[in-house]
Amino acid sequence: MGNRGRLIAPGGLRDELAGEADDAQVTGEPLAELAAQYGLRPSSARPGLVSYLTKVWQRRHFIFAYATARNVSMYTEARLGQLWQVLTPLLNSAVYYLVFGVLFKANRGISNYTAFLVTGVFIFAFTERSIVTGSTVMRANMTLIRALHFPRACLPFAYVLVEFQQLLLSMLVLFAIVLGTGEPLTWYWLLLVPTLVLQATFNVGAALIMARVGAGAQDISQLVPFLLRVWRYFCGVMYSIASLPAELPEWAKNVLSFNPAAVYISLTRYAIMATYRADAPGAQPYNAARCALFNAKKIPSLQAYCHPEITVSELWLAGIGWAIVTLVAGVLYFWQAETRYGRG
Repeated sequence: MGNRGRLIAPGGLRDELAGEADDAQVTGEPLAELAAQYGLRPSSARPGLVSYLTKVWQRRHFIFAYATARNVSMYTEARLGQLWQVLTPLLNSAVYYLVFGVLFKANRGISNYTAFLVTGVFIFAFTERSIVTGSTVMRANMTLIRALHFPRACLPFAYVLVEFQQLLLSMLVLFAIVLGTGEPLTWYWLLLVPTLVLQATFNVGAALIMARVGAGAQDISQLVPFLLRVWRYFCGVMYSIASLPAELPEWAKNVLSFNPAAVYISLTRYAIMATYRADAPGAQPYNAARCALFNAKKIPSLQAYCHPEITVSELWLAGIGWAIVTLVAGVLYFWQAETRYGRG
């Protein structure tokens, strides 16, 4: 309705505001006060961080619904449908077992290599897919971004949630393999809950960072899979970092052990594999002779008599630190460029 109680035709509000702006110029009323009166603000203005995070939280139902719908529709055209969520990491595990377990003998020093390998493949795939989809999320949803007004951070959150839902489904297969290879079901399995929460937190932060980087440079999405493939070979997915040759400098082993993917893989193995806990360095009192024999023969049970280079408590601290630092950095980095997304 206009000031005179009449319906305003399309463009009428703009004409009315323009008229009032002219009146304001005549009467000396600042345009800033007129804009404040109607609740107007520059479209390019970046919201405050707290306000922005509040808006993201208010759209949590949208994030969950969008992630669920995308997860269901992702494999609708494939005959096996959702089974590909499980078949893909299983096929990767089979290839790695043939190449590294049989040909390169990477299973030396590991009691239950099947459970060890499958756990590493499944857990790393969660981080890998989160980063890959994060690097393309803004360009892939440009139509949605331009059509609706919502915090753009909802999209990386939703895509990581899609990967988390797929991980939970694949976990059923992982549990069957681990139990089927002789690992017992113990209270340590409860540690899997905080481990996955920390990993998911880290993945959200990494996806936010990659979403901003990928939005500005399309070539990044082509480079990311290659970098992740290299990363996979340096985080102990197919081999035990503790079983690497003794000649390798200790600082190099620490770098490999404390990288984020390796931390969450190790914590998962520690939770669900009793053999991994029993053979871990430091599980038994130090014995120089047995430790030397392990370094020479790679007999898994003798590894427990070696000095631990990294303790489980240090891994937990590293996992918490990586999750918090990456999430905070991702939120701040993405928020600073919020108003750039969807232009053009």
